[in-house]
Formats: sequence, C-alpha cells, structure tokens
Amino acid sequence: MLSDIICYKHKLSVIINPKPHGRSYNSWLGENERKSNRDFLKEAIDKAFEQKPKSYDEFIAYLREDGYRVVPGKHLTFSHPRQKKNIRVRSLGEGYSERDIQAAIFGNKTSSSKSKKKRYEKTNLLSDIEKMINSGKGAAYENWAKKFSAKQIAKSIIFLKEHNFANYDEFAQAVKEKQQRYNELSASIKSAEKRLSEIAVLKKHIINYSKTKDIYVGYRKSGYSKKYLAEHEADILIHKAAKKAFDEFKLDKLPTIKRLNSEYAELLAEKKENYAEYVKLQKEVREMILHKQNYEYILGIEPEKNERNEHSRSREK
Repeated sequence: MLSDIICYKHKLSVIINPKPHGRSYNSWLGENERKSNRDFLKEAIDKAFEQKPKSYDEFIAYLREDGYRVVPGKHLTFSHPRQKKNIRVRSLGEGYSERDIQAAIFGNKTSSSKSKKKRYEKTNLLSDIEKMINSGKGAAYENWAKKFSAKQIAKSIIFLKEHNFANYDEFAQAVKEKQQRYNELSASIKSAEKRLSEIAVLKKHIINYSKTKDIYVGYRKSGYSKKYLAEHEADILIHKAAKKAFDEFKLDKLPTIKRLNSEYAELLAEKKENYAEYVKLQKEVREMILHKQNYEYILGIEPEKNERNEHSRSREK
C-alpha cells in the first residue's frame, strides 16, 4: 500500500497484518498500548517523589528536568512540548490532586500513586499542626497561607489547646457525634412543632363541635330542612368542618381539652429545652467544622464528601 511505502521511507511504524475495524488502535495494541500525556505526567510526578523533595519548589524543579512547566492559574497545571493542551493535576485521578502533592511534600505520605483517605494517628493533634505550620516553606506554604489567615489559624490552635484532642481521628469523631446530636435535636424540634400545630387545630375543632352540636342535632331532626339550614347555615358548616377534621385525624374518640392542654404544655417545654441545646450545638458544629477544614488542609487530609454535605446542610438550617 502507498501509506506503508511512505512509512517505510520515513522510518515510521507500519502495522503488520492490520486487524478489522471495530476496536481503537490503542485497544488493538494491547500491552503495547501507547501512553497518554496524562500517563507521562503521572510517571514524572512519581519519579519526582522518589527523589523525596523537601519543598514545593524542589518538586517543581524535578518536573522541569523532565520538560514540564507550571502554567500560572488557579489550579496546578502543567505544560510540556509533547502536549497540545495543558493538563491539570486534578484530572489525573486519585493520588495526584493538589492536596495529595502538598501532603507528599509535607511528608504525610510516601507515594503519590497510592493515595488513600489519610488519618493522622500521632500522640497529639496540636503538635502535628504546629509542626506543619512551623516547617512550612516554599510555594505550597505560601498558597496555604494566602487561603487561611493568621487570625483564622490562631483560633484553630487555641481551640486545640482548650480541648487537647489526641489525634485527628478523635477530633473527627467528636465532630461527627456533635453533628448526629444536632440532627437528632433538629428532628425532635420539627416533630414537636408539627404536633403542637395539630393540637391547636384539634382544640379549635373540638370547641367548635361542642358549640354547634345542638344546632346540628336540630338540623338532623328537622329532616335536613332547607329553611332550618338557611337560618343556621354558618353553624352547620362549622360543625361539618369539625367532623371532617376528626376523620382526617383518624380519631376513634375525641380527646378532652384538658388532656390536649397537658400534652401541649409538655411538648412546648421539651421544645424550648431542646431548642436551647440546638442553638448552642449549631454554633459549636459550625465552629468545629471550620477548624476541621483548617486541620485537614494543613495536614493534607482529604475530607469525605458526605462530611462536606453535612456542613452544607447545617449552613442551610
């Protein structure tokens, strides 16, 4: 074929015994599949961390040796002469995010290609945090410092000194327990509010039913006379509305006003007590989540998605 002749002449590869259409070229190559530009970048990152860089600048220097250049921007992005498009590290998959790279630089993991959810289990979380802050150097530390103000970090340090959590897992568990209690109180308060509203409506219909009972009995004895209805229409409609409400509540027997008043008072007292704890916990949970985000960023810990969702829900409430 002409294409094969041209390839041979210019010392290019030629497919011997080409396969039928239906599979991509890389798939057909099997074990000899060509590497993508992302594969090359991941290999370069792995190679850089094998050198155990002590700073972000040193890490970048190793990548420059492989021909990579950092593209200025919001996210860590690399260009290379072989690439047509720039590549963001967050598109490389698990183990190559900016947090993973920062964590490796700060010494929180040994291999960028084996990233898992990290948990700090050292003797004291405060000492871990202070160690990371005091050792911060290079571009990575500067980026971190820009994101978190000194005042914000100082509050997180003071919080740890006051509570003295042994490690990150213990602190994360404390946050989780606070959130669970907060959610329980929220559900309890909503349930109490619903029942309080039902009691108020039920009391109103019981009172109306009692007031209009004799009139409705007279209407029934009149054979549902149109004349009687015209004279007492308002009271009869109120009585019917009360009976309809009782059916909706599925009541076999009407409760007494005294019993409803007693239940209302108990629920109201319980709601007030729970609400006081709810407001207090709401503030504590928000504060602890903010501190938790600070610690995770400093230590290079990837937060769980469901934890971020819990934070979003607590802010909406």
